[in-house]
Formats: sequence, structure tokens, C-alpha cells
Amino acid sequence: MKKQKNNPQLFLGNEAIALSIIENGCNVAASYPGTPASEILTTIARIKNKHSLKIHVEWSVNEKSAFEVALAASYMGCRSAVAMKQVGLNVALDSLMSAAYTGIIGGFLICSADDPGPYSSQTEQDSRMLAMFANIPVLDPATPQDAYNFVNLAYQLSEKYRIPVMLRPTTRICHA
Repeated sequence: MKKQKNNPQLFLGNEAIALSIIENGCNVAASYPGTPASEILTTIARIKNKHSLKIHVEWSVNEKSAFEVALAASYMGCRSAVAMKQVGLNVALDSLMSAAYTGIIGGFLICSADDPGPYSSQTEQDSRMLAMFANIPVLDPATPQDAYNFVNLAYQLSEKYRIPVMLRPTTRICHA
């Protein structure tokens, strides 16, 4: 996919995250649908189909399965990403903890979209606490542009230190 110069476009935060995931060479993206993160994988799939990209895109049966699909790709040296809402991170927590101490090979981005308030979730949770518990870096974007930029930083950190890196957009960033 070629970047277009001097052709500004407006994106939701989730669309910006998806575009950056693709532009940063992600080979495998998996997710379980849950707002505020749902549009990340749908956007990756739409762009993949529009440009005939070679990226595996998968809706998984739950967040743990999605996490493990992306983690397995990382173990094989591929850049991967998993997206879920904050409650889903609880479902994938045992896999997160294992990945944090075993390490990874290919860059591994965990996008855990939090819903302060909550607006579209049954509970409120701060995923940064789970990232600290797992002893992995967490990037907390303040704008959709930050979220777009932080994907690149997340992959760089992940590959340099061989650990998963979490991106934590909130509802307001995801849907801005």
C-alpha cells in the first residue's frame, strides 16, 4: 500500500490505529469484537481487501484465542497485533502474563481499548494496571494522531526488548 502525500484524510481513532498497524508491517491481526475496539480489525480487513494485502486477519472466538493467534505469529518472527476492549483483557490475562515473561520475537502489539465512564461496557477498568502487573510498557495516547504514531513506537519497543507492548486508547480516542 502506497502512502499518499498531500491528500489529508479524516479517520476515527480506531481507523488511524488500523492504518498504522498495516503501515508498520503487521503480518497477523486478530480480535474479538467489543466496543470501543471493534473498528480496528474491521478497518484492517477493509484495507486488506481494497489493496489485496498479504496480512492474516481473524475474528477469534474470544479474546484469549485472539491473543494467542497474534502471540503465535510473534513467536514465528512476524509482526502481530491483537485488539480487544478492556474487559477482554481479563479473558486473555493468563496468556498476557506468560507472554510477558517468556518474551516474543516479532513485534507484538496489544491494543486494549478502555471505556472510562463506562459508555459501551458493563464495567470500568484501567488496562494500565494490568500492563504494570505484567511488567510491560503501555502507551497511552491523548489524541488519534498519538494513537497512530504510538503503533510504530510500540513495534520498535516490542522488538528491541522482545516483549509485548500495550496501546491503551480510550473510548474518546477510539471514536474521535
